[in-house]
Amino acid sequence: MALDDHIYNLRREKLKQIEALGQATYRSKYEFTHTLDQILADYTPKTAEELDQARVNVRVAGRIMAIRLMGKAGFAHLQQGGKRLQIYVKKDAVGDNGFELYKLLDLGDHIGVSGYLFRTRTGELSVHVEEITFLSKDLLPLPEKWHGLTDVELRYRQRYVDLVMNPEVREVFLKRTKLLQSMRRTMEAHGFLEVETPMMQPIAGGAVARPFVTHHNTLDMDLYLRIAPELYLKRLVVGGFDRVFEINRNFRNEGLGWRWNPEFTMLEAYQAYTDYQGIMNLTQEVITEAAKDVTCGTKTKWGEQEIDWANWQRMTMREAIIHYWPQGAGAKPEMSDFATSEGVKKLVDRFNAAHSHMAYEANAPAGKNIAALFEAAAEEHLTQPTIIYEYPTAISPLSKQKPDEPDWTERWEMFAGQMEIANGFSELNDPEDQRRRFEGQLKERDRGDDEAHQMDEDYIRALSYGMPPAGGVGIGVDRLCMLLTDSHTIRDVILFPLLRPEKASTTEDPKEK
Repeated sequence: MALDDHIYNLRREKLKQIEALGQATYRSKYEFTHTLDQILADYTPKTAEELDQARVNVRVAGRIMAIRLMGKAGFAHLQQGGKRLQIYVKKDAVGDNGFELYKLLDLGDHIGVSGYLFRTRTGELSVHVEEITFLSKDLLPLPEKWHGLTDVELRYRQRYVDLVMNPEVREVFLKRTKLLQSMRRTMEAHGFLEVETPMMQPIAGGAVARPFVTHHNTLDMDLYLRIAPELYLKRLVVGGFDRVFEINRNFRNEGLGWRWNPEFTMLEAYQAYTDYQGIMNLTQEVITEAAKDVTCGTKTKWGEQEIDWANWQRMTMREAIIHYWPQGAGAKPEMSDFATSEGVKKLVDRFNAAHSHMAYEANAPAGKNIAALFEAAAEEHLTQPTIIYEYPTAISPLSKQKPDEPDWTERWEMFAGQMEIANGFSELNDPEDQRRRFEGQLKERDRGDDEAHQMDEDYIRALSYGMPPAGGVGIGVDRLCMLLTDSHTIRDVILFPLLRPEKASTTEDPKEK
């Protein structure tokens, strides 16, 4: 019999003994007077004499995280809401039945206790217990050293245990909540309306990505899980909602990695009567304010480096390639080198001669290869908050072209920690231009790019009713949370990340892993 199975059976027997003492084994509720956090906040400053004089009676509940028996008395630590408080149990105070119950308790059990606050001889704030109420039994043993497990996926797979054992993990997700609250506050302060758009869509639109496909039986039609809410949010701008945003779950049928999870969270927003620079300034404010609200400052640790969220730099994509051009690749490029496919090909050849190889697509538009060159030459250097703007039209099917350079668009991306965290642009609102962009994307699909955008006739119809000039942005919430919590894999900031199917039993002995 596996160790966990043996322990499970032993604890089931203890449950029967607890029931025999007159305790409900799985109680419906427990009335408490204080949370552990409240007790620690209010009474930690009190001396032993002050506690004795006041006789503070409390009823508290929590999970047992430490327990020891010493003859006719014992100590335990309860955990609740990320806080711990010691309790003192004495047979003379709780009675024979109460002390028998105490002896049947295990690490991980939930109990409620009533009694009064005092300080032990060592000065630790504690509850002198007068009554114990059993709430629920932990039938499986909590791991002794959760950090040391060799199976790195087990913490993600059993996040419920991870949260119990590791206070720092709990802190990450509390900060994630603060991040979302901060972003909402800033958006609402600027007059934005939070809305909800469909998660199942007849056309996978609003981004360049491979979708998940599902099927609606009653309508007998295939649907796609949302890869982005963009086209629906812009339909709302057409309808007269001038400032809209959505904190949305998106789904992309792509690879797993330290920066990628197939299901992820974004804040996407659209503002009428502004352009890419207006939405750029707003986004910078949203992120800077979030850093302050989450970390109480503007500087955060990122590995061995420090990110200063109060110090942003801005440069165009072409300027970034020039700025970060590797020394071994010869003279820095000139702006004219980006004007033709031949010039771009020469740049790629020079780069490859001095650096790790990057692919060049001979049949692709020059802009697509320029974007790839930027990723290879510049992106790894973008640790500090940086806005890269003016993106090629070839990779920006939904953004407005620059009036003086039609091969380039009024689009930008924000980077920090060597990864993209936001993407925004002046929204394309010319229906005929939009149709041409979609047709160009269809040609890319014919060339084998199954992530290229599909034609969306209804969206073109919506634009034909007239959409005001607008700026739009999508902010990667998961990646921003990674940066603000010094978490170096996206799985550390998603409560239940997608994992490969589990091979082993969920009740293995942690010591045997």
